[in-house]
Amino acid sequence: MIRTPLRPLARILSARAKGENPDVIERENIRRRHEDMRDRARSRAEGRLLVLGLFFFCAFAVVGGRMGLLATSEAVEPRASAGGSAIATQRADIVDRNGRILATNFETHSLYAQPPNLIDPAAAAAGLVRIFPDLDEARLLRDFSGKRKFVWIKKKISPEQKQAVHDLGDPGLLFGPREMRLYPNGTLAAHVLGGASFGKEGVNAAEVIGVAGVEKQFDDYLRDPANGAKPLQLSLDLTVQAAAERVLYGGMKLMNAKGATSILMDVQTGEVISVVSLPDFDPNKRPRPPTSGDDPSDSPLFNRAVQGVYELGSTFKIFAVAQAMDLGLVGPETIVDIRGPLRWGKFRIRDFKNYGPELSVTKIIVKSSNIGTARLAQQIGVSRQREFMTALGMLDSTPFEIVEATGAQPLLPKNWSELSAMTISYGHGLSVSPMHLAAAYAAIANGGYYVKPTILRQEGPQYGPQVISSQAAAASRRMLRQVVTDGTASFGEVPGYAVGGKTGTADKPKPRGGYYENKVIATFASMFPAHDPKYVLIVTLDEPSENSGKKPRRTAGWTAVPVAAEMIGRIAPLLGLRPDVEPGQFAGITLASN
Repeated sequence: MIRTPLRPLARILSARAKGENPDVIERENIRRRHEDMRDRARSRAEGRLLVLGLFFFCAFAVVGGRMGLLATSEAVEPRASAGGSAIATQRADIVDRNGRILATNFETHSLYAQPPNLIDPAAAAAGLVRIFPDLDEARLLRDFSGKRKFVWIKKKISPEQKQAVHDLGDPGLLFGPREMRLYPNGTLAAHVLGGASFGKEGVNAAEVIGVAGVEKQFDDYLRDPANGAKPLQLSLDLTVQAAAERVLYGGMKLMNAKGATSILMDVQTGEVISVVSLPDFDPNKRPRPPTSGDDPSDSPLFNRAVQGVYELGSTFKIFAVAQAMDLGLVGPETIVDIRGPLRWGKFRIRDFKNYGPELSVTKIIVKSSNIGTARLAQQIGVSRQREFMTALGMLDSTPFEIVEATGAQPLLPKNWSELSAMTISYGHGLSVSPMHLAAAYAAIANGGYYVKPTILRQEGPQYGPQVISSQAAAASRRMLRQVVTDGTASFGEVPGYAVGGKTGTADKPKPRGGYYENKVIATFASMFPAHDPKYVLIVTLDEPSENSGKKPRRTAGWTAVPVAAEMIGRIAPLLGLRPDVEPGQFAGITLASN
């Protein structure tokens, strides 16, 4: 910028020559300079006003837009915020083999308080106790009146409870959205599902984690966001499970049993179609583990199907017979000396009844002779018996996919001697779970192949190694059929469905050694239809007693067998098995051809 001098020399000299006053020139230049300065200042001010006006216009537009958005949106409670890692809230559903929901997520709310914002802490505490009777009013008032700025009140509340808290009208009582795990069928399949709880928790979210059963076994899969739309499909059939639970509960009460369990397994795939353990619980309100008591099975959380390891008595006898036939030591009609008692050192092995001096191998199973199976165990030998039991999966924890199964280790004899082999042959000295027994019986039912029990839906047969020849397995199935038609399981016959199986009654051990005199574990291991088995069913009753006669009857033939027969009659049609019934005669009607 070029500044014009206030007294330019050329104009001053010219003015003096003409006799004019030079000061007029200076005043004119000053005036012009001031006018230029005023014009520039005015331009700057106008530009600033324009920018400020645009700024205020944008600000008012944003505020107006936000107000309009809030006016048209649904009202929500204010949420407290805090820094930290994100909480995963999605969890995949669990469904049965037909896609029916067993476990899903449910949107709910938590309730918390910000004591500094409470208008009337005493009234708020009293009102909350009216809505939630389990709360302690004195403790709430103490928390509300202290220095705390945040107080959890309830981690989960129902919509009705939320509305009731709303009606209290205190701004210090706030809600946080969250998801909870819902089991819409209540106690159904409770021990399989296990239950879930909250892991990481925040005001606005809570992480749902599995605490037992398949919820914990497959926790990583269920929590993976990639699987949110892909449920975990189990092998269970919801309808069959409901029928099995109802029958077993009625049988447990009728037989005055302390507890009961049942397992229904597909012999080709190893799929567990139904597994029941009683007493049970509601996974929506999972009880706390017991802190006292000697017997863990006293807790409803105890899964008798996989956690309970028992001496299962005479149900083991078919394994000794099947192995002896597989080794070529005997055939179904081979005669065995059963004169007793059978002495081994200071020990004596006796039969429940006197069956005479000898029995065929088939009759040993039908009559359930301890001495007969012990004789066969002597022929088999210790090492071969142990190898066979290992092949049947009896000496390791079952591979069933729930966390409780991994801790159910079979109880083996410290010294597997010849005496141990003899007693194990008729189900004493080796304790296993009912799930172990189901897998072993499935090998006999399917032609000799071991199948792993699984809770997951399978496609097609899942045969493992062959542990018994098909001929020995077929002969064993015929013997088990005769146990029902002519032997100790006569109450197990179901019209239209040929049932084969073996009873087992074992004295119940005391927690600190020894056996009870009048307490037993009664088991019926069955398969149906016996001529072409599709399923294995295990029913076990803990301390049963059938009291309709003069004396209590505790054997499996009187207790577990009738319960299993009733269950087969209920669930076989649900499984799509048609009854094989002979056509009756049409009274007074003669059929003639056209």
